[in-house]
Amino acid sequence: MKKYDYLIVGAGLYGATFAHLASKKGKRCLVIDKRNHVGGNLFCENIDGINVHKYGAHIFHTSDKKIWEYVNSLVEFNRYTNSPVANYKGHLYNLPFNMNTFYQLWGVKTPAEAAAEIEKQRKKMEGKEPSNLEEQAISLVGRDIYEKLIKGYTEKQWGRSCTDLPAFIIKRLPVRFTFDNNYFNDKYQGIPIGGYNVLIDKMLADADVKLGVDYFSDKESFDSMAEKIVFTGMIDEYFGYCFGKLEYRTLRFEQERLEIPNYQGNAVVNYTEREVPFTRIIEHKHFEFGEQPHTVITREYSSEWSDGAEPYYPVNDNKNNTLYEKYAELAKGCENVIFGGRLAAYKYYDMHHVIGQVLQIEDKI
Repeated sequence: MKKYDYLIVGAGLYGATFAHLASKKGKRCLVIDKRNHVGGNLFCENIDGINVHKYGAHIFHTSDKKIWEYVNSLVEFNRYTNSPVANYKGHLYNLPFNMNTFYQLWGVKTPAEAAAEIEKQRKKMEGKEPSNLEEQAISLVGRDIYEKLIKGYTEKQWGRSCTDLPAFIIKRLPVRFTFDNNYFNDKYQGIPIGGYNVLIDKMLADADVKLGVDYFSDKESFDSMAEKIVFTGMIDEYFGYCFGKLEYRTLRFEQERLEIPNYQGNAVVNYTEREVPFTRIIEHKHFEFGEQPHTVITREYSSEWSDGAEPYYPVNDNKNNTLYEKYAELAKGCENVIFGGRLAAYKYYDMHHVIGQVLQIEDKI
């Protein structure tokens, strides 16, 4: 009889949720992670009372009542509402695209005026099948919104010109003819009071956890410890890159503490012109309505992924998706391995999607 029922590779949200549900059923879980902390990209570092989102802004949101009740059974969430602002050449615009944005762009005051302006700009693409992201965006929202609020930000995120990016990347763009700055349409949203570490710690409370451990450095030994494996890392790495490497975008962060109480008045400000090298500035205290006399900001940069860098965003183009399907076929043949989470599924998931993945297989644990 093996010591553990499950070896869980990765202490991020998928691994922690699985460990929590399995532990509740009396299963013995060992969770390992190559980082020196739990939580994966949700990890928060407390800097003089401010919970700093070390790997980028994370706002929990969902319309699934079961998922919302599940996370709230573990920790209490605050009422934070995501309302980012875009800075384009020193001018500020509300996001998502709404009546505030349209007033800031064109001075229009009614939904009819805004709709007419967008339709006038969209007409230039009428009858033409978009061949790239630029044409797709213009066909959806017109040139003004594209040029000021989409083009530069997207090119920084992908490291490529919008004319070189496929049209399918932008299937739709949310346009609201109301004065509502709430970025998400979901029924529930917020951030755990005290930061995401509180949530992850609750999830892992009954599991054994080992940090700073590289699973692949002694895979055979780790596998021998448990009846089944839950793998949340890169699926191509699991199979030794036998078909080649999947591509990702990665992020770099520059953090700064400032001896002022408020730097930008908002948690997230996107910088949408290409000439500004970073994509956004995060001011972490605003996620929890902090009133500290100081503040911490983070500038976020996007770049190509390479070995040793953290993989953040899968590049879900046709080439990579085809490659992923080859690995997914191999995964189906691994009866004792459960593959889950963003990296194993090669898909960008919001947090509620990750938890939903685990809840779907809860009966099989």
